[in-house]
Amino acid sequence: MTLKWYTVVVDCTDPQALAHWWAESLDWTVVYDTPEEAVVIPRFALEDEQPEQDLQAWMRRGQGLVFVPVPEGKQVKNRLHIDLAPHTSQDRDAEIRQLLERGATTVDVGQSEEDTFTVLADPEGNEFCVLSSRDR
Repeated sequence: MTLKWYTVVVDCTDPQALAHWWAESLDWTVVYDTPEEAVVIPRFALEDEQPEQDLQAWMRRGQGLVFVPVPEGKQVKNRLHIDLAPHTSQDRDAEIRQLLERGATTVDVGQSEEDTFTVLADPEGNEFCVLSSRDR
């Protein structure tokens, strides 16, 4: 059995605002934007909007993020989170500063001083990590 990981769905109180925040943070684009659902995908995915006829090409296409409204606010630590990683040519600390300037917050989930990742939360409190710089 082979299925494609298509999207990650994020429950939130303001799908449009959070989708735009993530699109800007990832340099992705919003492709669907209603109060009931907002979808962001990598910009390169827009380059070829033709249906994939080949299974391998279909499987290589990037995933998206879907934001849907829920009435309750976030209450506990996420059991699933996104890891972001800068390339070795990027200034990791500057990337983190930009996220913080745009509304992310730092979060303590029990990480230590020796950990090579930084835990942040998006404007609705969903945790994510910025990993150490890497090239693979």
